[in-house]
Amino acid sequence: MAINPNCGEVISIDAAKKLINAFKVKYPNEIQCSFVGIEKVNLILNQEGCMGIRLYNGYDEDLERFSPVLIGVDAEGNDMTAVIIDRTAPCPPDCDTNSLLNN
Repeated sequence: MAINPNCGEVISIDAAKKLINAFKVKYPNEIQCSFVGIEKVNLILNQEGCMGIRLYNGYDEDLERFSPVLIGVDAEGNDMTAVIIDRTAPCPPDCDTNSLLNN
């Protein structure tokens, strides 16, 4: 799929569960998800020319865990490096224990 403001696909809860469960089986000791607050997301999206967010898979060697890196992307598909977000709230421990996706 080409990079554009409508990139991504809405999926069903069942499809999401399948993806998440496959990750849990393959990486049982890794962070299962991460939370990013709206203020940080808006810092990325409010950059002039930003049309979306790219999520890089990172690894924090100090904490020995998965650490997603979020960055803005312009209309040409280029990374915008003025605002880069890391140090999200990981699950575990910050999990939604009632989520259909976490059971």
